[in-house]
Amino acid sequence: MIKFNDTLGQAVLTNEYFVGIVSEAIKSCYGVAGMTASDYKDTLMSAVFGADYQRKGVTVTEEDGSLVIGLHVKIMYGISVPVIADNIRERVRYAVENATKLKVSKINVYVDDIVTE
Repeated sequence: MIKFNDTLGQAVLTNEYFVGIVSEAIKSCYGVAGMTASDYKDTLMSAVFGADYQRKGVTVTEEDGSLVIGLHVKIMYGISVPVIADNIRERVRYAVENATKLKVSKINVYVDDIVTE
C-alpha cells in the first residue's frame, strides 16, 4: 500500500492497483513475452492461480516519497535487451505517473528468461 497526502486528505493506493497499471503498460511493449516470478511466493501463487495471477513479477515500494518498481520479465529472442528495457521503463513510468500523479524514481527491469516463440 502506498499512502500519500492530497489537498483533500490522505489517499491509499493498493499494490493491486499499481499491478494493474503496470501489467497493462507491459502488455503493449514489443518484445516482452510475459512476466516471470520474482521469488518463491510468486512461484507458488502462479502455480495456484495460473495465468490469472496478475501480480507475478511486479513489486512496488515507496522510498522517500517516490515509487520504486521492480519488474521480472521474459523477452523474445533476437531483440535488443537494452532497447526492450528502456521501452518498458518509459511506458511504465508514463502509465503510473499519469494515472496516480506520483513520482516514479526508479524502475528496475530484470530479464529472467529469453524465449524463442
